Amino acid sequence: MANHQSALKRIRSNEKRRILNRYHAKTMRNAVKKFRGLTEKKLAEEGLPKLVSLIDKLAKKRIIHKNKAANLKSSLMLKTRAM
Repeated sequence: MANHQSALKRIRSNEKRRILNRYHAKTMRNAVKKFRGLTEKKLAEEGLPKLVSLIDKLAKKRIIHKNKAANLKSSLMLKTRAM
């Protein structure tokens, strides 16, 4: 166990951060799953910018890797164009 007050505080702050990161990542995964379930092109075109923005924000905060963000955005755009 940690011996210093700063180490104890670091443990607490790391746990808070971990929970927030999991929440944001799960929110993004749910949004992607919902988007992939869309069948109307108009709805997909309206929702795509919001989803891309969400993915970019998570990549900027390093919650997801930048390459994963690029792959997700690419596949979502391909799906939208193919509708």
